[in-house]
Amino acid sequence: MTVAAAVQIAAPDFHHGLLAQPPPQPPPPQAPQVPFRAGIDLVSLNVTVTDGTTRYITDLAADEFTVFEDGVKQDVTFFNRTNLPIALALLLDTSASMESKLPTAQEAAIGFAKRLRAQDLAEVIDFDSRVIVLQNFSNSAPELEQAIHKTSAGGSTSMYNAVYIALKDLKKVVAKNADEIRRQAIVVLSDGEDTSSLLPFEEVLDLAKRSETAIYAIGLRTQDGPGSTTKGFKEAEFVLRQFAQETGGRAFFPNQVADLSAIYGQISDELSSQYTVGYMSRNTRRDGSWRRVVVRTTRPNLTARTKLGYFAPTPTSR
Repeated sequence: MTVAAAVQIAAPDFHHGLLAQPPPQPPPPQAPQVPFRAGIDLVSLNVTVTDGTTRYITDLAADEFTVFEDGVKQDVTFFNRTNLPIALALLLDTSASMESKLPTAQEAAIGFAKRLRAQDLAEVIDFDSRVIVLQNFSNSAPELEQAIHKTSAGGSTSMYNAVYIALKDLKKVVAKNADEIRRQAIVVLSDGEDTSSLLPFEEVLDLAKRSETAIYAIGLRTQDGPGSTTKGFKEAEFVLRQFAQETGGRAFFPNQVADLSAIYGQISDELSSQYTVGYMSRNTRRDGSWRRVVVRTTRPNLTARTKLGYFAPTPTSR
C-alpha cells in the first residue's frame, strides 16, 4: 500500500473528528470528499541518495530535499527515513540459455532472500516459456529458498509476462493500516531478450510507470550466453534499462555469473537505505496526464534518484 492509500484510510476518521462537536448547520454535501481527495493527490516517492562513490547517504532531513513537478517546486508534506518493510517479487530467468548458470544464480538469489527481515515479504517467480509463481508472498527464508531451488532451465524467455504478473501480485499486497505500508520492488534476472511473451513491452512498461514499484534489473552477459554484442542482447539491455530508469530502480550488467551475489547485495543495501518523500501536487487538474518529477538535495555533491514521474489522477480516480 502506498502512503497515498494510507492517507485515504485515515481521512474519514480525521474528518469525523472535525465534526465531533455539532456544527450550527449541516455541512455542505461535498465536504466529506475533501480529505479523501487530498489522500488521492498525495504523490509518494521512494528516493535513493548517493555520493560520488555511490555510497548511500541516509542522514538527510526533510528540509534538505527539493522536489519539482514539471519544473514547478513542490512543498514536501510527508517524509520518512525509517527503514520501511518491503514487498518484493524475485524473478528468475530459467530459459534454456541459463542452464549452466542456474546453480550459481540460485545460490545468489538465496543469499538475497536470507537478507530479508522478518517484516519483509517476498514471492518467487520463474519464467521461461511459461511464468510460474513458485512461492507466494512469504517472510519465511526456508520457504523462499525451497522455491528458488525448484527452478530448472528450459524453453524460451517470457520476461514481459513475468514482470506483468509480478506487478499485479504486488498490487494485491494491501496494508490494513499505516504501520503496514511497504516499499515495493521487483528484482528480475535475465540473460537475454524476451522471445515468447504475449504482452508487448510498451504495455508492461506503462503498467510499471503507473505502479509504486521500483524495478531492479540484472542483465547477465556471459561468454556462453547470447553475448553482449548481439542484436538480441542489445534489445534486452535497452528494455532492462527502461524498466529500471522509469521506476527509480537500477540496472546491472555483469559479465560473469559469479558477480550476481555482490549485485544482489547492492540491491538489498539500496532497499534498506531509501527515503519516502511525499507532496501534494500544486497542479490540481485531474487529467490523467504524465507529470515529470525531479528530486534534488540541498547538500552538495549528492545524487537523488527516484521514478521519472507519475500519471495524474483522473476525475474517476478512487
